[in-house]
Parts: sequence; structure tokens; C-alpha cells
Amino acid sequence: MWVLKLGGSLLKTEDLTDSVKQLSDHGAGQLVIVPGGGIYADQVRHLYETLQLDEVTAHRLALRAMEQYGEMLISMDPRLHAAISIESIIHWLENHQIPVWFPYDMIFGNPAIKASWEFTSDSLSYWLAKQLRCENLVLVKATEPDGDNYSADYLSSSGFLDQAFKNMFKDTFVQPWWLYYRNLSAFFDVLGNKVPDSSKLKRITG
Repeated sequence: MWVLKLGGSLLKTEDLTDSVKQLSDHGAGQLVIVPGGGIYADQVRHLYETLQLDEVTAHRLALRAMEQYGEMLISMDPRLHAAISIESIIHWLENHQIPVWFPYDMIFGNPAIKASWEFTSDSLSYWLAKQLRCENLVLVKATEPDGDNYSADYLSSSGFLDQAFKNMFKDTFVQPWWLYYRNLSAFFDVLGNKVPDSSKLKRITG
């Protein structure tokens, strides 16, 4: 099993629907998709700043933003299904489908998750991987960092990942990977039990 976070920025690409269908072809029964927030979360952030919303309200809306993106992904392929709990995630995996995590029910009010912009879908995908006892998390992004620095400290401090992500490495077994979306075929090789191509699937280090 793999937890796969699809960045919200992928909404701006032209081939997202095709990518989703390919993920279903190669990964049904093996993948749990975590949707980013994308343009929906951007709107929440805008309202937070202009209307001076409180952190809890913004957190609540941002979680719903992830679910809006999730709804769009589900509409792209019938093998994708909303999952609001660990039990429903396992149900869809066992039925050789792909669960798309809708985080609100598991996250809002959870004392382990701070209601803050420091926690976005990046760190939430890491948190979910830990709950599922899943050793590998792949973050599919529409951008690549400059150079070859894939340390969590650098990625968080540079804005490629959220601020909380760099602290998620403490006492954990989850290995996160960075994948530029145009290299998605490299992940299909991994699903076929091939060795990851380190030139395309980048290991994020502590």
C-alpha cells in the first residue's frame, strides 16, 4: 500500500484526468489518494486574510477544500471513492478500488493536529500514512525544487512543503518521496515492484 498525495497545483495541468486514469489502471487496490487543496484552499486563504477569519474556521474550510478537490478527482474515474475513515479506506482497498481520503471527520477537532496554516495537506498525508502503518508516502507535485536538495528542512523553509512537515520525521517509520508529476510513469514501475528510479522519484531526507 502507498499513500499518494496529489498536489492541488495539478489542477492547473492539462493531463490530470489522464493521470488519474493511469493511477487507477496501475494502482487500484494499492493506493490511498490524499487530495491537496489547490484553488479551493487558495480561496480559503484569501478569505482568511481579507475577512480576518479565525484559525479554527479557516482550518475547517481548508479541510473542506481538500474534499472539494477530492470530489473532482472522483469524477474522473469510477474506481475512485470517498473515504472518511480508516475502515472505509481499507474497505475500498480490499475491493480493488482507490480510496480518496476526505479528511474532515478524522482531522477537525483532533488534538494531534493544530488548526493552523502550518498544517496543510502535505503534513496531513504524512499523518494519514502513520495511521495506516504505511511505510511509503509519495508527494506528487507540479513543481521541482531548485538544485538537488530534498531535505525536509529545506523543502519546508523554502515553501515547497508546509512548515509542519519537517517535524513529522520524529520517531516515525514513514519514508516520504517527492515526484514531479511529469515523471508519474516512474511510480508505475514502483507499483510493479521495480526499484525506484532515483533520478525521478526523490527520497525526502530528515
